[in-house]
Amino acid sequence: MIPRRRFLLAAAATTAAAALTAQPAHARTGPAADAGADQATARRGAPQQPEGTITEMGPASVASPLGNGEFVGDVLYAGSRGLSPNVVGAYDVAKDSVTAHFDIPTGVGIWAMCKAGTDVYIGTHARSDLYKLDTTTGQVTRVAEYPDHYIWTMASSPDGKVYMGTSEPGRVWEYDPATGTSRDLGQPAPGEAYVRSIQADATHVYAGVGANAHLVAIDRATGEKRELLPQEVADRDWVSSMGMSDTHLAGGMNSLAELIVLEKAAPQNHKVVKATAAGEKYVVAVLIHDGYVYFAGRPSGTFYRYHLATEKLEVLGVPYFEALTHRLLAHEGRIYGIQDSAVFVYDPATGTLDYLNLVQRGFKSAPEEPMSIHSDGKRVYVGGKGGADLHDLATGQVSRLGIAGEPKTLLTVGSTTYLGVYTQAALYAHRAGQSEAELVARTGNQQDRPRDLAHDATTGLIVMPTQPEPGHMNGALSLYSPRTGTYATYRPIVERQTVYSVAARRGVAYLGTLIQEGLGLPPVTTTARLAAFDLVRRRLLWQVEPIPNARQISSLSFGRTTMLYGMASTGDVFEFDLRRKKVTRTLKVGAKGGELYVTGRVAYCTDGDKIYKIDLAAFTAKPIVEGLAGQWFGGEPKLALDPSRRALYAVRGRDLVRVAITGR
Repeated sequence: MIPRRRFLLAAAATTAAAALTAQPAHARTGPAADAGADQATARRGAPQQPEGTITEMGPASVASPLGNGEFVGDVLYAGSRGLSPNVVGAYDVAKDSVTAHFDIPTGVGIWAMCKAGTDVYIGTHARSDLYKLDTTTGQVTRVAEYPDHYIWTMASSPDGKVYMGTSEPGRVWEYDPATGTSRDLGQPAPGEAYVRSIQADATHVYAGVGANAHLVAIDRATGEKRELLPQEVADRDWVSSMGMSDTHLAGGMNSLAELIVLEKAAPQNHKVVKATAAGEKYVVAVLIHDGYVYFAGRPSGTFYRYHLATEKLEVLGVPYFEALTHRLLAHEGRIYGIQDSAVFVYDPATGTLDYLNLVQRGFKSAPEEPMSIHSDGKRVYVGGKGGADLHDLATGQVSRLGIAGEPKTLLTVGSTTYLGVYTQAALYAHRAGQSEAELVARTGNQQDRPRDLAHDATTGLIVMPTQPEPGHMNGALSLYSPRTGTYATYRPIVERQTVYSVAARRGVAYLGTLIQEGLGLPPVTTTARLAAFDLVRRRLLWQVEPIPNARQISSLSFGRTTMLYGMASTGDVFEFDLRRKKVTRTLKVGAKGGELYVTGRVAYCTDGDKIYKIDLAAFTAKPIVEGLAGQWFGGEPKLALDPSRRALYAVRGRDLVRVAITGR
């Protein structure tokens, strides 16, 4: 452990961030160093490699993000997200080390875990499988599979049955270990997409629902459903986390950072407790223990407790600034909080709060599914969970830029690289040589997922489109002026759609949209649009539908004169005459949409498996690279253009590669 200390709110925020975000997660040589040497040689004027030549640069992003955990005896079994395969690591508290790993071969990650006796049950997502880890033998067995996209949450009942909350649709499942059979308990709130929190006692299952909040009690014997959420908070977004005791339920509600505490026998006896940290929006983990409700907030990362008897709320500290707490557990009188790559430990007897980096204690790090990629010419940023890996092109070394979130999009202007970070639709700035990124602003306005970044040289503005929080309507467009420090958000831009891609020039931002608004909200439009937004007058100028039935316009790039080029989710590339506001040519290129870059009279794009070169005069395409099979998080293929326009950066599997191009 790092030395015990009493965390005050402000001190913890600065100390933990400074101590941990600055540390490089890893440094590598080998293929990455070779790539650095190749890049340095190219800058010295050596002959250009043939177009399509691939140089291996090693794993794109190496991480060890956690999704949940469960104690059996003195061992904390913690599950990973985004690795291949995912693992459950056994952290022995007495030995202060991770002593074993257990592979979970299917699914993108582990969000849900619970225990029944000495068995730990593990729920995966995309695909949704249920595994049993017998902690006495170390045997892992897949015991069930479910049709829903995510298993978000799990709990066991006193008689050893396992209950799961899923999404798309929001449903509750029961698994009986005695018989090996599953029972569908249906949708607690028909029409809602998510069951995000769950608890079970001898008679009932309690399900927390979103994107419109419900707290539903399901009779385990009859299946009868009863709404417990008080009318005064029925307009909230989610009950996304939950804790339970013999007498009480406590649920974390979004997006006002509230905790609902009610008596199970008399739900009308309830309290609504507001998390107090500035800007707090979410209550992300809840535990009732020894007369207190412990809970964690976000985005601040603050750790709180509420005394049931006195109704007093206390701020206990900030274990790690802005970090997401996935689960709270009680063990041997202490409270453990599961965060990405680490665990914090609170001792109620002494008031001390410790932070345990599980990677330093042996938890497996491995290549994850990347989320974004960008090159400033000297390094390549690869965004993932909890930050970005920075690949130095001169030395081949890799360091970690820690951020409490997920960089979804990046852009370099001068010596500053801007990162659009999920959640909170945050904009960060990173200057070359600095160990940390600086938070510029959070978008607010019920936005959480940045989609693209652009710079307009005429106005000096950084333009960032964002997708709303699950269940909410209308994406937004935010404009940041580095010169004045102002940050302004406009919503809606294109009514009932999200702006997904952007390109800006001469005071106008050109916008490609996505028909999906907040996740879980069925689209009300059918076709993505191309629109123009005046950055000076701050108003929408026009909008068209360039590709019939396209779900999204995934990328936009300027050509010469008045031409704008875009790629749609259908795999079609289109040419758009900005003067005539008309699509002039279309070309079926890839299997689906991805990034598109124009360099002079040619363009390059990807569908995640191939990289294509497009002759813009003849408007024909040919693949220059095949077989990438890029394992992008969410299946959204990315591509980065080196500022020299002599190379692209892509992902093959989960490895970063440099692809030589002529740019002409």
